[in-house]
Amino acid sequence: MRILVALGGNALLRRGEAASAPNQRRNVETAAAALATLAAEHELIVTHGNGPQVGLLALQNESFPDVPPYPLDVLDAESEGMVGHMLELALRNALPDRDVVSVLTEVVVSEDDPAFGKPSKPIGPVYDERQARELRFERGWTIGRDGSGYRRLVPSPEPRAIAAIRSLRALVGSGALLICAGGGGIPVAMDGIGGLHGVEAVIDKDLTAALLARRLDADMLLMLTDVDAVHADWGGPRQHPLAHVTPHELRELDFAAGSMGPKVEAACRFVEATGRRAAIGALSDAVRVARGAAGTQVLAPVAEPASAAARRLPRQ
Repeated sequence: MRILVALGGNALLRRGEAASAPNQRRNVETAAAALATLAAEHELIVTHGNGPQVGLLALQNESFPDVPPYPLDVLDAESEGMVGHMLELALRNALPDRDVVSVLTEVVVSEDDPAFGKPSKPIGPVYDERQARELRFERGWTIGRDGSGYRRLVPSPEPRAIAAIRSLRALVGSGALLICAGGGGIPVAMDGIGGLHGVEAVIDKDLTAALLARRLDADMLLMLTDVDAVHADWGGPRQHPLAHVTPHELRELDFAAGSMGPKVEAACRFVEATGRRAAIGALSDAVRVARGAAGTQVLAPVAEPASAAARRLPRQ
């Protein structure tokens, strides 16, 4: 089975953990061990988050007052290369007989996307309320809640196309374990004569993963994070995990826009477009989630037999 695996940023760098290279390497090696077990049974394509990493690069970027800040598309590329390198190295060590390739991936967005007027994607570290107020005033950032704290928010436009999709298909066809579109990919837009240029944004990794899974004809979209499943009424008195749900059932519920919301939306899009399965669960339980024995399994509704539907028709 061909599985598109999307690793959440919090699976690679846990909340509250310092964004140091040793911490990230240790977490990446844990992720690679889980992926290596999956790779023994399935063909994998891997993508990953970059929210903590791109936020850290943005902060480092501002520490050189004599150098104009690098735009977000460049920082996206840097973070994709950094995490991709760590993942490739760890997966090569875990799978010495496999060819592992990481590719910087440009993803096309529209400059008319309304997301540019309403920043919503959290990046960087979590701040307390006092720090958040100071950063909003000093740097002009848009700040929003993320869990119990606050983070910087940047535009997150819809992914429209994968620029190098033919090359990615060729790599998958060669048998390589492909790492691509990290952090949602490098956002680019098309000008009036067909040229591409970078834009100031961070694309949601899960929405890009859903698009990539469709374009690479994946049999399954597997989103791995730091929670065991999608929970209804998260943080409320009736919180409970969802085991098997349809896209329609998920769309009837509310999920946090900065965390579980994009994963749910990505799962719904993939299942609705393909009729195939999507799953969301913990990285530590990756094999069982892929097998359908854990996590949240998002499934197309089963078509009702014609005879059963006929029995419910009103008598004429």
